[in-house]
Amino acid sequence: MLTQEILALAGRMAGEGADREVLLPLCQTARQEAERWLKPGIAPEDCGPAFALAAAWLALDGLETGQNGGSVSSFTAGELTIRRQAGGGKDLRERAWALLAPYRRDSFCFQGVRG
Repeated sequence: MLTQEILALAGRMAGEGADREVLLPLCQTARQEAERWLKPGIAPEDCGPAFALAAAWLALDGLETGQNGGSVSSFTAGELTIRRQAGGGKDLRERAWALLAPYRRDSFCFQGVRG
């Protein structure tokens, strides 16, 4: 059920031309990866809608990487340079990581630092 929710979100974000046969294994893998991030005792359901959205972003990151052949952000040939503009300064994997921060096994914050 949760994988189908992730697939539906990723499909809507990817647009009508998205191939569900490609998205399904990406969503399954993204779900497994996001589950490994969680603190012990925390289930995906405990994260509310954040878990499904983060997993969908991970799946879309995998789809984008596969379509664009990796993380090349610019290409120069002679005097011509072509740059791919990143959306909002963060890639989807970073956004997913940040979204699950309260539930991640390695999340921490500084309470105060004495100087």
